[in-house]
Amino acid sequence: MSIRDIPLTTISGATTTLADYQDQVVLVVNVASKCGLAPQYDTLEAMYQKYRERGFVVLGFPSNQFFQEPGEGEAIVETCRINHGVTFPLFEKTKVNGKNAHPLYQELTETPDAAGKAGKVKWNFEKFVITPDDVVHRFRPTTVPDAPEILAVVEGALQPA
Repeated sequence: MSIRDIPLTTISGATTTLADYQDQVVLVVNVASKCGLAPQYDTLEAMYQKYRERGFVVLGFPSNQFFQEPGEGEAIVETCRINHGVTFPLFEKTKVNGKNAHPLYQELTETPDAAGKAGKVKWNFEKFVITPDDVVHRFRPTTVPDAPEILAVVEGALQPA
């Protein structure tokens, strides 16, 4: 099974896959509203607004594995919308590590970061950029979404302006 075929559930309960985003540059990020890195929501939303017409999407996967996303469903959506203006797609609460990790994260965590290290998600806001040719690039939580190394991958894979 391709990474594009893994079933996903949106925060509203609809079923989808990454195949629905086949021709787009996809930034997958595990998010948490009570995390000290939550201001990254603002940058993620700004990037989504800036690049979405050129084939870019941010997909947020709330996770409570680090005990910083206590909400559920609509409460998460409201918190993200009110506090950070989030309009990018959100998915159901997701386990990103361990034996019960979502199959998407089981696949993504096999990708090494810039230091060559694969394995478990270190914290909230770990980022994975998936280009339309299914190449995965991994960035650790403290790498801000608009860091030059992330923008180089995103902009390099986007449709021309």
